[in-house]
Amino acid sequence: MSALEDWITDHKIPVGNWIADLIELIKDNSMNFFDSFSAGFGGLIDAFTGLLESVPPIVLILIVTAIAYGLQRSWKICLFVALALLFILNQGYWEATLETLSLVLFATIVSMVIGVPIGIAAAHRPWFYAGLRPVLDLMQTLPTFVYLIPTLVLFGLGVVPGIISTVIFALPAPIRLTYLGVSSVPDSLKEAGEAFGGTPRQILWKIELPHAMPTIMAGLTQCIMLSLSMVVIAALVGAGGLGVPVVRALNTVRVSMGFEAGLAIVLLAIILDRVCRTAEPAAKGR
Repeated sequence: MSALEDWITDHKIPVGNWIADLIELIKDNSMNFFDSFSAGFGGLIDAFTGLLESVPPIVLILIVTAIAYGLQRSWKICLFVALALLFILNQGYWEATLETLSLVLFATIVSMVIGVPIGIAAAHRPWFYAGLRPVLDLMQTLPTFVYLIPTLVLFGLGVVPGIISTVIFALPAPIRLTYLGVSSVPDSLKEAGEAFGGTPRQILWKIELPHAMPTIMAGLTQCIMLSLSMVVIAALVGAGGLGVPVVRALNTVRVSMGFEAGLAIVLLAIILDRVCRTAEPAAKGR
């Protein structure tokens, strides 16, 4: 058995070397593209963050509270949003919160723009979802630091590798939930649409997507939560935001700073979840 074990270990399959060679090949032949993409996308995020920071905090809090009321029509949620943002401002993490908000919004938008069409395609083509499933499992289980390394090599330090790593981590949620929502549409509804002469496009837009919308919105909130869970990871590659004080507190063993920044992340997560959650219908009285 010892000889067999020695033979197996001596004939290691160079998977790591293959991936490293592939990254180097991509880097050597497409570095101009990655540099341009990093500069352009990073500049867009910085511009959006700068726009948020140019608005006086109290005014921005009022705007966000008004948006929360417009989406949810609940004074309780509005009160919580206003108090939570005022607390973040009071603790001195306002600018870091805006940086984190920009990162989460961009990562969520990219994930939804990519994930929803893929989920729709997977729901209509079972063979496609069968092949996609192990890839999604790999994306969700692979440690984030593993694919953070190649993105860091290709895009350099800054917010872009943090965004890309966040998208890779969060993308399976909208794909899976969109697939679940569209594939769970009752056949009777689709048959009724076909009976009235509906085209596949009309059935998708007028029957499947409206029926699947609550599940797709659940994918949106899941995407936001997963993106926020990557805040600290993104800070390690220069993305900024609330992950920076968390990492600094970890390095200097400052419990107070770590708890304050962590609480700000939690409050931001609750705000985004409550504002983006689909309103539940009121219970009907008997």
